[in-house]
Amino acid sequence: MIQSVIRTTLKFCYLLPFLFFLGCGETEKKNDKEVTETEQSSKNSAEEGVLSSGKSIVFFGNSLTAGMGLEPEQAFPALIQQKLDSLNLEYYVINAGISGETTASGESRIGWLMRDKIDVFILELGANDGLRGIPLSETRENLQSIIDTVKENNPNVKIVLAGMQIPPNMGPEYTSEFRQLFPDLADKNDAYLIPFLLEDVAGIPQLNQADGIHPTIEGQRIVAENVWEILRPILK
Repeated sequence: MIQSVIRTTLKFCYLLPFLFFLGCGETEKKNDKEVTETEQSSKNSAEEGVLSSGKSIVFFGNSLTAGMGLEPEQAFPALIQQKLDSLNLEYYVINAGISGETTASGESRIGWLMRDKIDVFILELGANDGLRGIPLSETRENLQSIIDTVKENNPNVKIVLAGMQIPPNMGPEYTSEFRQLFPDLADKNDAYLIPFLLEDVAGIPQLNQADGIHPTIEGQRIVAENVWEILRPILK
Protein backbone atom coordinates (compact mmCIF):
# COMPACT_ATOMS: atom_id res chain seq x y z
CA MET A 1 0.00 0.00 0.00
CA ILE A 2 2.79 2.46 0.97
CA GLN A 3 4.69 1.71 -2.23
CA SER A 4 1.50 2.31 -4.24
CA VAL A 5 0.97 5.70 -2.57
CA ILE A 6 4.58 6.67 -3.28
CA ARG A 7 4.26 5.67 -6.93
CA THR A 8 1.08 7.71 -7.27
CA THR A 9 2.72 10.76 -5.66
CA LEU A 10 5.72 10.50 -7.98
CA LYS A 11 3.43 10.25 -10.98
CA PHE A 12 1.66 13.46 -10.00
CA CYS A 13 4.90 15.28 -9.31
CA TYR A 14 5.96 14.38 -12.85
CA LEU A 15 2.68 15.69 -14.21
CA LEU A 16 2.52 18.86 -12.12
CA PRO A 17 3.69 21.41 -14.75
CA PHE A 18 1.27 20.03 -17.30
CA LEU A 19 -1.64 19.71 -14.87
CA PHE A 20 -1.17 23.36 -13.92
CA PHE A 21 -1.61 24.18 -17.59
CA LEU A 22 -4.83 22.19 -17.68
CA GLY A 23 -6.26 23.92 -14.64
CA CYS A 24 -5.32 27.50 -15.50
CA GLY A 25 -4.96 27.78 -19.23
CA GLU A 26 -7.43 25.56 -20.94
CA THR A 27 -10.55 27.57 -20.21
CA GLU A 28 -8.85 30.83 -21.12
CA LYS A 29 -8.03 29.46 -24.58
CA LYS A 30 -11.63 28.52 -25.26
CA ASN A 31 -13.63 31.51 -26.43
CA ASP A 32 -17.35 31.96 -25.95
CA LYS A 33 -18.14 30.86 -29.48
CA GLU A 34 -16.34 27.54 -29.04
CA VAL A 35 -18.13 26.87 -25.76
CA THR A 36 -21.48 27.68 -27.33
CA GLU A 37 -20.82 25.37 -30.25
CA THR A 38 -19.74 22.56 -27.93
CA GLU A 39 -22.80 22.95 -25.75
CA GLN A 40 -25.03 22.94 -28.80
CA SER A 41 -23.36 19.77 -30.01
CA SER A 42 -23.97 18.16 -26.62
CA LYS A 43 -27.60 19.25 -26.74
CA ASN A 44 -28.03 17.73 -30.18
CA SER A 45 -26.48 14.48 -28.96
CA ALA A 46 -28.82 14.44 -25.99
CA GLU A 47 -31.82 14.94 -28.22
CA GLU A 48 -30.68 12.13 -30.49
CA GLY A 49 -30.30 9.88 -27.45
CA VAL A 50 -33.89 10.46 -26.39
CA LEU A 51 -35.07 9.35 -29.82
CA SER A 52 -33.21 6.08 -29.34
CA SER A 53 -35.27 3.05 -28.36
CA GLY A 54 -32.90 2.27 -25.51
CA LYS A 55 -32.08 3.86 -22.19
CA SER A 56 -29.66 6.76 -21.83
CA ILE A 57 -26.26 6.95 -20.14
CA VAL A 58 -25.00 10.52 -19.74
CA PHE A 59 -21.30 11.26 -19.24
CA PHE A 60 -21.13 14.74 -17.73
CA GLY A 61 -17.58 16.01 -17.43
CA ASN A 62 -14.61 18.01 -18.66
CA SER A 63 -11.91 17.50 -21.32
CA LEU A 64 -11.25 13.95 -20.17
CA THR A 65 -14.83 13.01 -21.02
CA ALA A 66 -14.89 15.16 -24.15
CA GLY A 67 -11.79 13.34 -25.45
CA MET A 68 -9.72 16.45 -26.04
CA GLY A 69 -7.12 15.95 -28.79
CA LEU A 70 -8.86 12.90 -30.24
CA GLU A 71 -11.79 12.12 -32.50
CA PRO A 72 -15.12 11.79 -30.66
CA GLU A 73 -15.29 8.08 -31.41
CA GLN A 74 -11.93 7.57 -29.67
CA ALA A 75 -13.02 9.05 -26.33
CA PHE A 76 -13.93 6.62 -23.57
CA PRO A 77 -17.70 7.32 -23.66
CA ALA A 78 -17.77 6.19 -27.30
CA LEU A 79 -15.78 3.09 -26.35
CA ILE A 80 -18.40 2.34 -23.71
CA GLN A 81 -21.03 2.60 -26.43
CA GLN A 82 -19.12 0.00 -28.44
CA LYS A 83 -19.13 -2.37 -25.48
CA LEU A 84 -22.86 -1.87 -25.00
CA ASP A 85 -23.55 -2.58 -28.66
CA SER A 86 -21.38 -5.70 -28.66
CA LEU A 87 -23.45 -7.08 -25.77
CA ASN A 88 -26.77 -6.00 -27.32
CA LEU A 89 -27.49 -3.81 -24.31
CA GLU A 90 -29.99 -1.17 -25.37
CA TYR A 91 -28.35 1.88 -23.85
CA TYR A 92 -27.50 5.08 -25.70
CA VAL A 93 -24.41 6.98 -24.55
CA ILE A 94 -24.51 10.78 -24.48
CA ASN A 95 -21.15 12.53 -24.20
CA ALA A 96 -21.87 15.82 -22.41
CA GLY A 97 -18.26 16.67 -21.69
CA ILE A 98 -16.86 20.17 -22.22
CA SER A 99 -13.16 21.01 -22.03
CA GLY A 100 -12.22 23.32 -19.16
CA GLU A 101 -15.39 22.56 -17.22
CA THR A 102 -15.41 23.23 -13.48
CA THR A 103 -18.06 22.11 -11.02
CA ALA A 104 -19.47 25.65 -11.00
CA SER A 105 -19.90 25.81 -14.77
CA GLY A 106 -21.26 22.27 -14.75
CA GLU A 107 -23.80 23.21 -12.11
CA SER A 108 -24.89 26.18 -14.21
CA ARG A 109 -25.55 24.09 -17.33
CA ILE A 110 -27.02 20.92 -15.86
CA GLY A 111 -30.57 22.27 -16.09
CA TRP A 112 -30.99 22.04 -19.85
CA LEU A 113 -29.90 18.42 -19.83
CA MET A 114 -32.82 17.60 -17.55
CA ARG A 115 -35.40 18.12 -20.27
CA ASP A 116 -35.24 14.41 -21.01
CA LYS A 117 -35.11 11.21 -18.97
CA ILE A 118 -31.71 9.93 -17.85
CA ASP A 119 -31.21 6.35 -16.69
CA VAL A 120 -27.52 6.42 -15.73
CA PHE A 121 -25.61 9.61 -14.93
CA ILE A 122 -21.81 9.52 -14.74
CA LEU A 123 -20.38 12.65 -13.10
CA GLU A 124 -16.76 13.41 -13.99
CA LEU A 125 -16.05 16.87 -12.63
CA GLY A 126 -13.81 18.37 -9.97
CA ALA A 127 -10.29 18.01 -11.34
CA ASN A 128 -10.15 21.58 -12.64
CA ASP A 129 -11.43 22.84 -9.28
CA GLY A 130 -8.65 21.05 -7.46
CA LEU A 131 -5.95 22.26 -9.82
CA ARG A 132 -7.11 25.84 -9.29
CA GLY A 133 -7.22 25.46 -5.52
CA ILE A 134 -10.92 26.27 -5.33
CA PRO A 135 -12.21 25.80 -1.77
CA LEU A 136 -13.35 22.21 -1.38
CA SER A 137 -16.56 23.36 0.27
CA GLU A 138 -17.53 25.03 -3.02
CA THR A 139 -16.59 21.98 -5.07
CA ARG A 140 -18.58 19.73 -2.77
CA GLU A 141 -21.58 22.07 -2.86
CA ASN A 142 -21.56 22.27 -6.65
CA LEU A 143 -21.27 18.51 -7.10
CA GLN A 144 -24.06 17.96 -4.59
CA SER A 145 -26.24 20.47 -6.43
CA ILE A 146 -25.66 18.66 -9.72
CA ILE A 147 -26.56 15.34 -8.11
CA ASP A 148 -29.68 16.82 -6.51
CA THR A 149 -30.84 18.28 -9.82
CA VAL A 150 -30.39 14.97 -11.61
CA LYS A 151 -32.22 13.05 -8.88
CA GLU A 152 -35.09 15.52 -8.71
CA ASN A 153 -35.74 15.14 -12.43
CA ASN A 154 -34.94 11.42 -12.62
CA PRO A 155 -36.03 9.67 -9.39
CA ASN A 156 -34.84 6.26 -10.55
CA VAL A 157 -31.51 7.39 -11.97
CA LYS A 158 -28.32 5.52 -11.13
CA ILE A 159 -25.48 7.91 -10.40
CA VAL A 160 -21.79 7.12 -10.80
CA LEU A 161 -19.05 9.43 -9.48
CA ALA A 162 -15.67 9.39 -11.18
CA GLY A 163 -13.01 9.72 -8.51
CA MET A 164 -10.07 12.01 -9.21
CA GLN A 165 -6.74 12.89 -7.61
CA ILE A 166 -4.53 15.95 -7.88
CA PRO A 167 -0.80 16.61 -7.39
CA PRO A 168 0.41 17.63 -3.92
CA ASN A 169 1.21 21.26 -4.72
CA MET A 170 -1.86 22.48 -2.80
CA GLY A 171 -0.53 20.85 0.35
CA PRO A 172 -1.14 17.41 1.83
CA GLU A 173 -4.32 18.37 3.66
CA TYR A 174 -6.04 19.82 0.59
CA THR A 175 -4.85 16.95 -1.60
CA SER A 176 -6.09 14.31 0.83
CA GLU A 177 -9.45 16.00 1.39
CA PHE A 178 -9.91 16.40 -2.36
CA ARG A 179 -9.34 12.69 -2.94
CA GLN A 180 -11.76 11.80 -0.15
CA LEU A 181 -14.44 14.15 -1.44
CA PHE A 182 -15.62 11.68 -4.09
CA PRO A 183 -16.13 8.58 -1.92
CA ASP A 184 -17.82 10.80 0.68
CA LEU A 185 -20.31 12.10 -1.88
CA ALA A 186 -20.87 8.61 -3.23
CA ASP A 187 -21.70 7.33 0.26
CA LYS A 188 -23.95 10.27 1.04
CA ASN A 189 -25.95 9.92 -2.17
CA ASP A 190 -26.02 6.12 -2.42
CA ALA A 191 -24.08 6.46 -5.67
CA TYR A 192 -21.53 4.21 -7.35
CA LEU A 193 -17.86 5.19 -7.37
CA ILE A 194 -15.04 4.80 -9.88
CA PRO A 195 -12.14 5.02 -7.37
CA PHE A 196 -9.75 6.82 -9.75
CA LEU A 197 -10.75 7.48 -13.35
CA LEU A 198 -7.13 7.67 -14.59
CA GLU A 199 -5.88 4.56 -12.80
CA ASP A 200 -3.00 2.95 -14.79
CA VAL A 201 -2.93 5.98 -17.14
CA ALA A 202 -1.88 9.06 -15.12
CA GLY A 203 1.85 9.66 -15.19
CA ILE A 204 2.60 7.12 -17.92
CA PRO A 205 4.04 9.11 -20.89
CA GLN A 206 3.17 6.61 -23.62
CA LEU A 207 -0.49 6.60 -22.53
CA ASN A 208 -0.85 10.39 -22.61
CA GLN A 209 -0.71 12.96 -25.37
CA ALA A 210 2.11 15.48 -25.73
CA ASP A 211 0.60 17.71 -23.03
CA GLY A 212 1.10 14.91 -20.51
CA ILE A 213 -2.51 15.24 -19.39
CA HIS A 214 -5.00 13.86 -21.84
CA PRO A 215 -4.96 10.14 -22.60
CA THR A 216 -3.91 8.81 -25.99
CA ILE A 217 -6.12 6.38 -27.88
CA GLU A 218 -4.64 3.53 -25.87
CA GLY A 219 -4.99 5.53 -22.67
CA GLN A 220 -8.66 6.10 -23.42
CA ARG A 221 -9.12 2.36 -23.79
CA ILE A 222 -7.76 1.84 -20.29
CA VAL A 223 -9.98 4.61 -18.92
CA ALA A 224 -12.95 2.92 -20.60
CA GLU A 225 -12.06 -0.31 -18.79
CA ASN A 226 -11.91 1.56 -15.47
CA VAL A 227 -15.39 2.89 -16.13
CA TRP A 228 -16.74 -0.38 -17.47
CA GLU A 229 -15.65 -2.30 -14.37
CA ILE A 230 -18.10 -0.22 -12.31
CA LEU A 231 -20.75 0.38 -14.96
CA ARG A 232 -21.36 -3.15 -16.26
CA PRO A 233 -22.77 -4.61 -13.00
CA ILE A 234 -25.09 -1.61 -12.74
CA LEU A 235 -26.60 -2.28 -16.14
CA LYS A 236 -27.26 -5.91 -15.31
